[in-house]
Amino acid sequence: MTSSLPGGERPVLRFAPSPNGLLHLGHALCALTNRSFADRMGGRLLLRIEDIDITRCRPEFEQAIHDDLAWLGMRFDGAVRRQSEHVESYAAALCRLRGQDVVYPCFCSRQQIRRAVAAGSTAPERAWPHDPDGAPLYPGTCRSLASDTVRARIAAGEPHVLRLAMDRAGPEPAYVAFDDAGATRRVAVAPGRWGDVVLARREIPTSYHLSVVIDDALQGVTHVVRGRDLEAATDIHVVLQRLLGLPTPLYHFHRLLLDEGGEKLAKSRGSRTLADLRAGGVTAGDIRALLGFA
Repeated sequence: MTSSLPGGERPVLRFAPSPNGLLHLGHALCALTNRSFADRMGGRLLLRIEDIDITRCRPEFEQAIHDDLAWLGMRFDGAVRRQSEHVESYAAALCRLRGQDVVYPCFCSRQQIRRAVAAGSTAPERAWPHDPDGAPLYPGTCRSLASDTVRARIAAGEPHVLRLAMDRAGPEPAYVAFDDAGATRRVAVAPGRWGDVVLARREIPTSYHLSVVIDDALQGVTHVVRGRDLEAATDIHVVLQRLLGLPTPLYHFHRLLLDEGGEKLAKSRGSRTLADLRAGGVTAGDIRALLGFA
């Protein structure tokens, strides 16, 4: 498998964990898959620490990421990028989106949204639409507020988030996905299934969706390799890339590791960590063999 980039440019991939917990086997699979693709394509693999969520990210978890990756024998190219050090880049992107009138303030609390959804789901046979992650779509309560009202509520210090007005985002773009052998296919997107996603909050001045497309562009990422659980979110990312005039990488979505109950491994479910496995005598070679990278 070789690079198909014009001009002989080397492909650039990235592994981007969040320091909000300890790494588990699913993270190891993602890291090793990225390294495998980078080596096969003669490309570079970058490490990015996605630490924008100041309410959950911890320095000790970030150090644990570096320890686990070193133990696993991972190699990375170039300097590590920490999202918390580049907030100004995300703020500039938000400013540009505001200038295109595709972002609006939303003053609804989660409780108010739940009440609005409940009020709109009176017929038992008609369920409220949900996004691919299972959350009910935002009902659009603040989408058409008068500008004077918005300015007054912001001036009064009323808490709010910034949402992407998906109906103003223009025609639906597409992206190119590649498989294990390097064959590509064009994928049409359906961003409307996500509704008006949040791009920034008061406590977190950006979102995963916004920061990831900015980082990929600034780091020159050409190939994004991540789990199938993020395949649907790519709809949002290619919309933002088009609105911001950013290149769209090629995408690959690898298999997910499931626990005994058939659920994907996750920090929130207390999946066994790499640190636990290491403490129990498991070697990095064991992990590589288990995941098919012997």
